[in-house]
Amino acid sequence: MTLAEILAQNLKAKRGKLTQEAFARKLGISRPTLSRLESAAQNTTISTLEQIAKALRCHVCDLLKVTMDGK
Repeated sequence: MTLAEILAQNLKAKRGKLTQEAFARKLGISRPTLSRLESAAQNTTISTLEQIAKALRCHVCDLLKVTMDGK
């Protein structure tokens, strides 16, 4: 599994029942960017990863952890 796929899985899990639009707003990124990240179609910058982690109140490493359920 690639880092992009791991990030995609973790973002989807953290989004839960929120729409992509609402979750993207919470993260401070655009909905199309979130969509591409959730489908592992786009790589991201360290800066954006830090922004996402800050919005989710977690560490960047938490977004890149491999877990059985993606959480």
